[in-house]
Amino acid sequence: MKYEVVMGLEVHVELATESKLFCSCSAKFGAEANENVCPACAGMPGMPAVTNKKAVELGIAAALVTNSEITRTMFFDKKNYFYPDLPTGYQITQLFAPICRNGWVEIETGEGKKKITLKQIHIEEDAGKLVHDNRTGTSLVDFNRASVPLVEIVSNPDFRTAEEVVTYLEKLRSLLSFAGVSDCKLQEGSMRCDVNISVREKGSDKLGTRTEIKNMNSMKAIAAAIEFESQRHIDALETGSEVLVQETRRWDDNIGETFSMREKENATDYRYFPNPEIMPIVISDEWISAVRESLPETAQDKYIRLTQKLGLSEYDSSIITGSKNLADIFDETMKYFNKPKEVVNWIIVELLAIAKGDNKGGDDVKIDCKKFAKLIELVDNNTINRGVGKKLLSLVWKEGIDPDVYVKENNLGMVSDTDMIGQVIKNILTMHSKSVDEYKSGNQKVFGFLMGQVMRELGGKADPQVIKKLLPDLLAGK
Repeated sequence: MKYEVVMGLEVHVELATESKLFCSCSAKFGAEANENVCPACAGMPGMPAVTNKKAVELGIAAALVTNSEITRTMFFDKKNYFYPDLPTGYQITQLFAPICRNGWVEIETGEGKKKITLKQIHIEEDAGKLVHDNRTGTSLVDFNRASVPLVEIVSNPDFRTAEEVVTYLEKLRSLLSFAGVSDCKLQEGSMRCDVNISVREKGSDKLGTRTEIKNMNSMKAIAAAIEFESQRHIDALETGSEVLVQETRRWDDNIGETFSMREKENATDYRYFPNPEIMPIVISDEWISAVRESLPETAQDKYIRLTQKLGLSEYDSSIITGSKNLADIFDETMKYFNKPKEVVNWIIVELLAIAKGDNKGGDDVKIDCKKFAKLIELVDNNTINRGVGKKLLSLVWKEGIDPDVYVKENNLGMVSDTDMIGQVIKNILTMHSKSVDEYKSGNQKVFGFLMGQVMRELGGKADPQVIKKLLPDLLAGK
């Protein structure tokens, strides 16, 4: 029997606000445990909730980039459940009047283009975080994340393969990060995904028993979890080895399996009701227009500009537009040094190599773009050679040095005096007469060795092009 996997996604994306959804506490990641907590987000009774206007504007932006219908009068609801990391005993969210509905995102896989439809996007507050100490068998609660604003993007069950899921998530991350809705850093939990999965006989229109894989924040893990869970469903249907039940499961990346957490609740279990403490919010045409006009260039628009207007290759453009952070570094550096091919080459070849050495990806690269541009310019105008430039880039990355000052103070300017370089080459050839004989016998690899010896003698400051021009003639005895 042939089976079909059917999946829908719930993607939680933390909004790029300075403060939380209903209080003035900082929403920034990385603070000490319980550093950003006040009586309101800690669930103390009698504390009024005041809605963060910026969060609503970012919700409107999310609606616009996902082609969604915006609700003109939205309001918040209470979703009741009792977990230790939820200090109020309920979550403020949206069920009856979410900020938008009926959107879509187009993806393209090896099977072609496909439109993924969205049921809704709603704004809600995040919960806190439980920290488990295996040594003592205790659990601690960090409420820093409690009431941090997020949007939950709920798709219809349109996905059939893990490739479609990963492609959609990458497209969503691009749309939202370039729009400034969120930084979408999976490793920090600002973008998380719940995968709802079921299996049915191919050709049937009836959905199978649904399980939810909770809080996934790695593309690799998501693909692996889908593969495991879909096969578990198929095995259960074919062999009757277990009875499938509607439940929430977690993914264990170490052993590559999902495990049951709890039976899956239905909407009625949460006892939703409108939150009477928060006034409805009217979203006007003027407000929507203002948000639309403020949206920055999309990744696709930027890709077109880089390839068609700036003449960059499709490969280079795809890397730069694959990360909002790299795209921002490119644009900022171009303000100070307007040679796109040089800038993109230094970002992709040199800057990303240094970042990788520090276990950082494109989203985590931080560099002073003005100093970065000056370094590229020093190499471009032959003030220093590229080898020195690469060393300087490492110092700019680690210590924030000023390239101009450092070059002058350390006498790193490029040596281009042909007479002096020629004399150094003659000395090197005399010292390595055996290598000269090998070269003359046809061993071309010796040329690189001799080049290196000359560069070493000149402290790495010589113009490599001058050496390449002089060395063959001097080897030939001219």
